[in-house]
Amino acid sequence: MSRLTHIGCACGQTRLEVSGNPILVSECLCNSCRAAAGRLAALPGARNTLTAYHATSAAEYRKDRIRILSGEENLKEFRLSPTAGSRRVVATCCNTPVFLEMKGAHWLSLYLHLWPEEARPKAELRTMVGDLADTSGLPADMPNLKTHTVAFYAKLLAAWIAMGFRNPKIAIAGTIDA
Repeated sequence: MSRLTHIGCACGQTRLEVSGNPILVSECLCNSCRAAAGRLAALPGARNTLTAYHATSAAEYRKDRIRILSGEENLKEFRLSPTAGSRRVVATCCNTPVFLEMKGAHWLSLYLHLWPEEARPKAELRTMVGDLADTSGLPADMPNLKTHTVAFYAKLLAAWIAMGFRNPKIAIAGTIDA
């Protein structure tokens, strides 16, 4: 039996259940993640979800290991542009970013602030630090990788194989502008 973990938005109306361990836990410093986090933090009642050095922390989970328990009606998608291949999904009850979904991906990047601090998974690496003009402010507590690595993609591929090459769809009704 897999370990079940309950996580949710800041106000508690939107709750999710994740099964087992994440594929990977990372901090992303790409331009897209930093721009989206900045725009979402400007929503009414939202809080800044970036680290002190402007990284977005997330746990990558197989889609088949995530279940929305409550508040599905609160979930709305946000895209940096109308043609963006990725979408961020926000719980509009309290404007909490919930996850990032890449187009065609079999996983979701669940934002780490959904976990209580004492139960929060620990990031294993930072990725896309090559997007930063100056990396001197990054801590040396874990690998600071310029881009995604072959090992990063290998973990995602192994998860997809374990899923039987399925890609469950996550239906979200509605959008938000930020």
